[in-house]
Formats: sequence, structure tokens, C-alpha cells
Amino acid sequence: MPSPREASERPLGAYAVLTGAHVAGIAAAAAAIERRRRLPEKIDWQDLALISLATQKLARDITHDKVTAWIRAPFSSYQGKGQPGEEESVVVGRGMRRAIGQLLVCPFCIGEWIGAGFVISHALAPRRTRFVATILAVHGLADFLQIAYVAAAERRVPRATA
Repeated sequence: MPSPREASERPLGAYAVLTGAHVAGIAAAAAAIERRRRLPEKIDWQDLALISLATQKLARDITHDKVTAWIRAPFSSYQGKGQPGEEESVVVGRGMRRAIGQLLVCPFCIGEWIGAGFVISHALAPRRTRFVATILAVHGLADFLQIAYVAAAERRVPRATA
């Protein structure tokens, strides 16, 4: 349950503006793509999987990566180390600054924006989109394998010497 202070700091007007901009941007892109007769009937499962993996990785990079801290810095404050190669941030400011900050520190929140960008890009330039998405997907899967490797190495029982 949020505290009364947290509840009063929710920038609902700014959220409404961001949501409106997001929906309007998707609608405008869909209309423009339709005019070009490039709006796909459907996206095949391979592209859906690739775009999903790429969206997850880019969302995680933007919201937690050390190297992308410069994107979050105007809207958040460093909180400390996070997962391997990551850091945690806390949102600062009020109104639109706070709303943008919340978008930039939450991978679930920004994921919809990134996913929309990938789907729009896929309709306009599928080969280029697949290329970029593949790079991000490979990076995301490699991160997972690195974490799994470390976890497995930490569980390994030393061999007894005879």
C-alpha cells in the first residue's frame, strides 16, 4: 500500500500526456504504414520471438545498464549496484520529469514503447529491424548464459583429491 506521500506524488496528468503521445504515435505510424500499403496482415512467430527478445534486452539496457546511466541521469538518482553490469536508480522530480523518470527506470513500462518501435520498424524495414533485433537478442541471451554459468560455477562442489 503506497504511503499518502507516494500517492500524492503520482503525476497523473503527466502520465496522461505520455500515454496520449504513445497512443497517438502508434496510430499515426499505423496510418502512415497503411497508406504505403506496408501494414502486415500478421507478424510470423519467428519475428515475434526475435522482437520480444530484443525489446526485453533494450528495455533492460535503458533502465539498468551502467553505460546508459546518462539517459536516466536527468530524471533519476543513482541508488547503487544492481544485477551484474547493472545499477539501480530512483526517480527524482515532479510532474513530467517524474513521469519520464519512471518510464526510464522501469523495464516493464518502457518495454511497450520499445516494442511498438520495433513493430513499426519491422513494418517499414523488416530486414534492418531483424538485423538490429538479432544483435540485441544475442546480447540478451549471452547475458542469460553468463549469469547461468556463474550460478553453476558457484554451486559446483570441489572434487575430493585421492
